[in-house]
Amino acid sequence: MAEKLYDYDPADALKSDEAIEVFLSDAFESGDARYIAKALGVVARAKGMTKIARETGLAREQLYKSLSENGNPTLETTLAVLKAIGFEITGKRHAA
Repeated sequence: MAEKLYDYDPADALKSDEAIEVFLSDAFESGDARYIAKALGVVARAKGMTKIARETGLAREQLYKSLSENGNPTLETTLAVLKAIGFEITGKRHAA
């Protein structure tokens, strides 16, 4: 008997702001811009891409493209999405 495999969407696991905070913190700590963009896309999908598009004033298609693994969102887009999902970027000293 063959095993049945299912696609996994990490957006399905982001049910609380606490889960989103851990997810985004991990992405930002990586320092990898592609990973951060993709993580923001996952969170935007979890919160509802149409809602995020409406709140940011950006087109849904633009958000999907910018917040993909190969996307390169502007700082303006990044800040708008973070605000729409209820988060912000804060600075902290990098431990050497």
